[in-house]
Amino acid sequence: MTSALLVALSLGFVSPQASPKTYLSDVVQRMTKDWPNNRMVEIVCHGHSVPAGYAKTPEIRAADAYPNLLRLALFERFPHAVINVTVTAIGGENSISGEKRFAHDVLERHPDVVTIDYGLNDRGLDPVAVRNAWQSMVRQAKAQNIKVILMTPTADQSAKMDDPNDPLVQRALMIRELAKEEDVGLVDSFEAFRLAVAGGKPLVSLMAQVNHPNRQGHELVLARLLEWFPKPESGSAR
Repeated sequence: MTSALLVALSLGFVSPQASPKTYLSDVVQRMTKDWPNNRMVEIVCHGHSVPAGYAKTPEIRAADAYPNLLRLALFERFPHAVINVTVTAIGGENSISGEKRFAHDVLERHPDVVTIDYGLNDRGLDPVAVRNAWQSMVRQAKAQNIKVILMTPTADQSAKMDDPNDPLVQRALMIRELAKEEDVGLVDSFEAFRLAVAGGKPLVSLMAQVNHPNRQGHELVLARLLEWFPKPESGSAR
């Protein structure tokens, strides 16, 4: 594999097999049903401090974090739907620990959709063990016909976002590849931040602290999440 191809892959030019227009079509269809034919749609956001809503530690601003922003946006998009977004994230946790409680904390809720977000805290861990943990969570969910959306990491001000050797870039690449291999959803938060910075947005303006996004940063993630919940009449999330 050439160095140019490695750089291209690391910067986000790997498309997931699952399509945002169709992957959650059954879930979206349920969101369009009116009472008395509707039922609660359960979304679980699993991961570390970012989905938990940590801002400038120890301050927590869960109202500004993407799980809550997603809940509010879905209420607007599907006004007849009963939607619950549950956060099972724990600050400081990595995917290896998160996998150990996945069955109890996530699967026992019988969600329709699960998001997984551990990339920031997986740096410094054995890459094989990390990949195995992510893959285990994906396959446990798929075995119960639960849809999965993998999240690449949000930005860290200490990371070199254009360096293919940076640990955060490498974690993002692993997550992209796994999403394609397992045919599940992908929200490329890392690429959203990289493009914002490349377009002239100061990274600091998107961050509450060095490794936690502020509301503006979470809104970048939300925009990509909403692509997976398209308006059924148009097939587009816009």
